This record gives sequence, structure tokens and C-alpha cells, in this order.
Amino acid sequence: MASNERLGVAIVGLGGAVATTAVAGMELLRRGRVDTRGLPLADVKGLGLVEYDALTFGGWDLFDEDLAKAARNHAVLTEAQLAAVTPTLERMRPWAAASNPRFCKNIVDTTAKKARSLREQVQAIREDLTRFKKDEKLDRVVVVNLASTEKSVDLTRPQFATPESFEKALDANDADIGPAMLYAYAAIVDGVPFANFTPSVAADVPALLALARRTGAPVAGKDGKTGQTLLKTVLAPALRDRALHVDGWYSTNILGNRDGEALNDPASKQNKLDTKGAALDSILGYKVQDHIVQIQYYRPRGDNKEAWDNIDVTGFLGQPMQLKLNFLCKDSILAAPLVVELARTLDLARRRGEGGVIDALGCFFKAPMSRDGQPVEHAMAEQQRNLMTWLSKGRVPRTEPAPERIRG
Repeated sequence: MASNERLGVAIVGLGGAVATTAVAGMELLRRGRVDTRGLPLADVKGLGLVEYDALTFGGWDLFDEDLAKAARNHAVLTEAQLAAVTPTLERMRPWAAASNPRFCKNIVDTTAKKARSLREQVQAIREDLTRFKKDEKLDRVVVVNLASTEKSVDLTRPQFATPESFEKALDANDADIGPAMLYAYAAIVDGVPFANFTPSVAADVPALLALARRTGAPVAGKDGKTGQTLLKTVLAPALRDRALHVDGWYSTNILGNRDGEALNDPASKQNKLDTKGAALDSILGYKVQDHIVQIQYYRPRGDNKEAWDNIDVTGFLGQPMQLKLNFLCKDSILAAPLVVELARTLDLARRRGEGGVIDALGCFFKAPMSRDGQPVEHAMAEQQRNLMTWLSKGRVPRTEPAPERIRG
């Protein structure tokens, strides 16, 4: 891969906390103001991933403020960091976004696409991507969905079964097609890689998965695995391997950013709870009867999320024990690096000619997608091994070990 190639990262929700943190972080890295701590693949060399300074960002949002103002409102960056990147972020404004308040009630837009039909909205998104690539002189583009969580829909309905039925539903302005699906379709139909970092229904529509295989568009999702679920998928395998029976696992979260505000809507919250609760039973091999997951919007927290877990286990001789875990974190500081790595890995998949679901990227998600309905792996250690094996595919002979992680 030529060192001067440029990759465009088109983000749905460009003005959000995660996106502005990713854009600012790459600019700070480019200026030598920060190092690569927190970027999971920074130390993996020679496997064809684009360099971080090859990334160019753009995207859509329902709010039209420039990214400097958005980043200031989200209050993730330090004052010194914000000052260093303000000239760059001030020049960046989101494109008008697709909007449907039926799917996300608590986020009221200030700007949205004027197109009225679903087909017109899709065409406008495709034109945005074409213009982005041309104006920024990009070699390739990937799309990452970071928008607020939408309500769920029933994917067993016939309009979601095949690409042809989905096309007809688009033309009929089907009420069950939400904005996340429109972005996924607009990318996939043109062979553009698409990642869904949200719990919203997007590329996991059966019709769009089939379309991705046809067009060769790599896809991955869904719902980024950042804090609480990351630790859950690390701890649960250890408890399983030590034959400690999990009697109950109580998880609660409080957060006050725009994501928390969106999740204050019961329909959006339930979609998020479904992805957060999917992994535990799969890892343990039995159903935890008292697995409780809660999310509460608490405005004073802002982006400083608090995740608290109480775990009840039974060990040898039937003796009960407890684990208690309190994770205080900035959600966007955990999420933004994963978005960057997803863009780089999906681009690599596209250049390798791999289309459809990229199973090896499951480590980035709470509810990983699988190819052809195969069972998914949730345990973090195994997911990480799968990722490293996939990265080395075609570059290192099978008889050699996985690629060495080089410390810079």
C-alpha cells in the first residue's frame, strides 16, 4: 500500500462526543501532542493497515455546529488539548443528516436532509460520500455509525428478507426503515465498508447482509464494546474456567451525555440493554437467572460514565462469594480509539477483497455479527486472538506465529 494513500472516515453523528474525540485525537497525534496509548493496534506493524495520519474525517449530524464548539460542549478534551485542535475543528461542520424522530425520540435536530422520501435520502447520502471522496482527494472511504440509539424493529418481516424486497420497501417509504438502515444501505450498495458502533438496526438486516456479499462491502457491528461489557467478557471466562458458578450479576450505568439522553427513551434504552446483556450466558454456557442490567441518565455526569457491577458466585463446598467492580471512565476516551481501528481494519478487508461480515472484528462489539448465522464468540481473549490471526492472514505463513506487537 502506498504511504501517501488517504482514507476517508465518514461518521454518522460527527458532532457527537465519540466522533469529536476521535477527530481531535488523530489531530493531536499528528501534531505530536499525544502518543498512541489507548489505540489497540498502534503497535502492530507491517500488516497493511493505513497509518493514522492517512485518515481524513467527515460526516453527518443533526446539529450543525462546528466540531470545535461541539467538542467544547461535550467536555471530553482537556483545555490544552481543545486549544491545540480548535483551528482544525472550527473548519469542520457536519453534513445534513437523515432524520426520523419515530426512531429516536429524545434527540431533536436543528438540521436535517430536506429529502422527503427514503429513496431521496439514500441518494443524498450517496452523493455526500462521492463529494467527500472527490473534494478531499481520497483513495477510499469507510462509513461508521455513531448516531444515537434508535428503537428496534422486527427483522423477521418480509421486507427485510432479501435485497429485492428491501428495495421495494425503500420505494414504498416503509415506516420500519430507520435512518441507520439508510446509511448502511447507501454505503453497502456502492461497496463501501460500514461499521455499526450503535445498538441500532443497520447492516444486520438480512437483506443488507446479502447485499454486502454481492457488492463486496465489508461490514461489522454492533454496539461498541467499551467499558462495562469489556470487563464482563474478560471476567466471565475466568469465573467459568475456575468452575465458579455465577448466581447473579447486577450491572448498572449512569451517564449524562447525549447518548444518555437518547437512552432515556424506553424504546432506545431497551435496544441498548439487549446488546449489553447478550454475552454473559453465551460465555458461561448456562443462563444466569439474575442477570440485571440498568442504564440511567444522570445529567451531571456528562461523558464521565460510572459502571458498577455486583457479582454473586458459588464456589467449592457451596460457599458463596462476591465480586464488586466500579469503573469510572470517560466513555468517549474508550470508544474513539475503537472507531479509528475499525476504520483501518475495514479498509484492510476491502483491499483484501473480503465482503460481508468480518467476523474477526467481533472484539470491538457487545453483540458481534456473524457470517451466515454462525454462533459468535464473546470472550475477549479469544476474540483478540481471532483478530490477530485475521490481521496476519495472507501476510505471514501459517507455520509462523501471530504477528509480534512492536512497542514504539
